[in-house]
Amino acid sequence: MNEYELRAFDEVIAWKRKLNKRSGILARASKKAQTKVNQLIPEKVHQILTESIKNMVKATLAGSNLTTKKQQGTGLTLASKDELLNKKLSGYKRTAAVEGAGTGAGGILLGMADFPLLLSIKMKFLFEAASIYGFDLSKYEERLFILYVFQLAFSSDAQRKQTLDVLENWESRKSELLELDWQQFQQEYRDYIDFAKMLQMMPGIGAVVGAYANYNLLDQLGETAMNAYRMRILQTPPQM
Repeated sequence: MNEYELRAFDEVIAWKRKLNKRSGILARASKKAQTKVNQLIPEKVHQILTESIKNMVKATLAGSNLTTKKQQGTGLTLASKDELLNKKLSGYKRTAAVEGAGTGAGGILLGMADFPLLLSIKMKFLFEAASIYGFDLSKYEERLFILYVFQLAFSSDAQRKQTLDVLENWESRKSELLELDWQQFQQEYRDYIDFAKMLQMMPGIGAVVGAYANYNLLDQLGETAMNAYRMRILQTPPQM
């Protein structure tokens, strides 16, 4: 490894340590409340939500595959790939903030519209990340990888540790991962962002909250994507 790669390796280790830390009191309380709410929702409703988000994500994946420039990082060093990703991320954060401010200012109906719009922005960014780091998204396993990256970014403590384990050991485990657990995927994601999205629908503060929340959600996804791909490229050993 060169000097930059050694530094990136250390940053991945620090990132994994951070992921393994327990969430704050507010995040844990929010997750506990969401779990109780989910237990009250009829199974049929969960099935409808799961199928809706599954179809939404798959449609976004298909569209992103057509519009993303392939192999953007060909010939670049890891340092240059990281720099390119950060430039792309800045643009996506601005787009997400503008979209959040616009839908937040529009009240409940436009606030609801924010969910699929933000989801599509996040998925498009993950396609860009995969392309920059040299992975072929025409392969099913690579599309599955970005869904696990997405899940890692937006999930509870317990699920985050399980997902990190999958990504750390991707080469040995990918053959056994035939299909994502879509109910778990949608439930973890909804639980993670529900509090911010509810505030976004409130008159008077919705635009500010929407812009701030969306900007930070993209920032978190960017950190997760960069380190997940660094982890693969550098073949970082699982942390004991």
